Amino acid sequence: MHRHGAPRRTAAGPGRTTPRPVPRGTAPLLAAGLLLGVPLLGGCTSASSGGDPEPAPTSAASPSSGGASTTSASAPATAPPRQPPAELTEDQVNAAVARIDGYAQNALAKTGVPGLALAVVYKDKVIHAKGLGVRQLGKPETVDPDTVFQLASVSKPISSTVVAGVVGQKAVKWDDPVTAHDPGFALADPWVSSHVTIADLFAHRSGLPDHAGDLLEDLGYQRDYILQHLREHQLAPFRASYAYTNYGLTEAAVAVAKAKGVAWEDLAADVLYKPLGMNSTSSLRSAYDSAANKATPHVRDAAGWQVSTTENPDPQAPAGGVSSTVQDLGRWMRLQLADGTFEGRQIVDPAGLNETRLPQTVSSPTTAPAGRSGFYGLGWNVSYDAEGRLRLNHSGAFSLGAATVVTLLPSEQLGIVVLTNGQPTGVPEAVAEEFFDLAQYGHETVDWLGFLGKVVPAAAQSPASPTDYASPPAGAAPAKPDSAYLGTYGNDYFGPLTVGPGDGGGLVMSLGPDNLRFPLQHYDGDVFSFRTRGENAAGLSGVTFAVGADGKAATVVVEQFDHDGLGTFTRS
Repeated sequence: MHRHGAPRRTAAGPGRTTPRPVPRGTAPLLAAGLLLGVPLLGGCTSASSGGDPEPAPTSAASPSSGGASTTSASAPATAPPRQPPAELTEDQVNAAVARIDGYAQNALAKTGVPGLALAVVYKDKVIHAKGLGVRQLGKPETVDPDTVFQLASVSKPISSTVVAGVVGQKAVKWDDPVTAHDPGFALADPWVSSHVTIADLFAHRSGLPDHAGDLLEDLGYQRDYILQHLREHQLAPFRASYAYTNYGLTEAAVAVAKAKGVAWEDLAADVLYKPLGMNSTSSLRSAYDSAANKATPHVRDAAGWQVSTTENPDPQAPAGGVSSTVQDLGRWMRLQLADGTFEGRQIVDPAGLNETRLPQTVSSPTTAPAGRSGFYGLGWNVSYDAEGRLRLNHSGAFSLGAATVVTLLPSEQLGIVVLTNGQPTGVPEAVAEEFFDLAQYGHETVDWLGFLGKVVPAAAQSPASPTDYASPPAGAAPAKPDSAYLGTYGNDYFGPLTVGPGDGGGLVMSLGPDNLRFPLQHYDGDVFSFRTRGENAAGLSGVTFAVGADGKAATVVVEQFDHDGLGTFTRS
């Protein structure tokens, strides 16, 4: 499914708690977030508090002032510092940089992930950028810092940076109702429809269910159809619940673009990519496809790693459709850590940017009395580490072949981005965690690759059916004649479903605007199964017909589509 780094509930790591995880956002992406000690797939923040109108008042001896006191040594500060003073020295950071390539190379060797690129930003400089491995298995071209990768859900903090730029232009406010800029948008509850804001959707607190809309994308529906049909989902309590939704965030971004009178993809380029010189970055799949130096996606099966093809994430481009290089992302991290400034120019308003780094909703409540909860900001996982420092992070994942992470420690002016061209394995997250361990302690505190190599793939995996459809029960009842099931069945959300004869016999289920065909295998009585596919593939799933007294099926329930109660199709 398109997790895009969406955080799912996972087991806690040593002494820490983890949030919900990773896809696609198309991965469905995983959001993707287990940054231990905080949520993975977490967020990022600025070096200070991120552009508050006035600095907090402090005395000359305040920890945030850095200067010698001119008053009594015992004089207290008038307010605590917004962020703890920097703890890491340049020597500590350089020592971590010197060791991280070796760790990353070893991670590739252990897992078989074909290629990886990483970049480290420190004190407004890209101090390290490296490519390892190959762009595509079976070919000699190696990854370098200019290799283009699909980012999956790392697109989200990039998109919130774009919106912060538009907020600074006074064209929108984070608290604007979405309908102020996109009057046709609606959710199931009219009151929520009129009150849900841009910030609500970027913070995943609208009440939409987890990954709402992703299955429509798997079937081939485009952005407008998917956004228009979000109103079919029943809502959880508004602003009182968290559920990671690629298409909720996408709607907010689209509304901002409509306020500016341009397409989202053009807005992102004009507000962020062009001003920063991110010349290899785009929110269009066509740019990735046409790049000469790009990382090909890969998946792992029983035979090992294989070349793959990810689905086109253009419908949810703000949530998971950005492609970029670590060189370009180094520029973006510099802007983030400098409160919207880049090489002496204010590109993004610091006040609008600062709002993205504030906890907006609890994404992963602690499960232990001494644990720390994880939060979601606006496109960022937001947490606080053992030293009390703000930590911003987000993972991205396409189950069909991409895994990424970015993590920032604003008070240290330090950040790392790691991109890979393999399905979620925990490698990017492990490399990032290892880097911060090496910088802080000089050694690894947890077997990150061993731990995250279990947690991340499990978090990114779509849940399989509890029924083993590959093994029909002993004495299974026979199916009725094919004529009982043939026909077209309607559904307001997924559109029509047609059951017809297969080319070699049996039955075929067709769905979506392109009439994707799914052969049906008989299981028991009026129950069949089909093999799911796409970013949200979860093995075999059930198809249950309800046959009436006339010998014809009146309804059919598709198990994979029924998680939110929308999977019943009624004969036309």
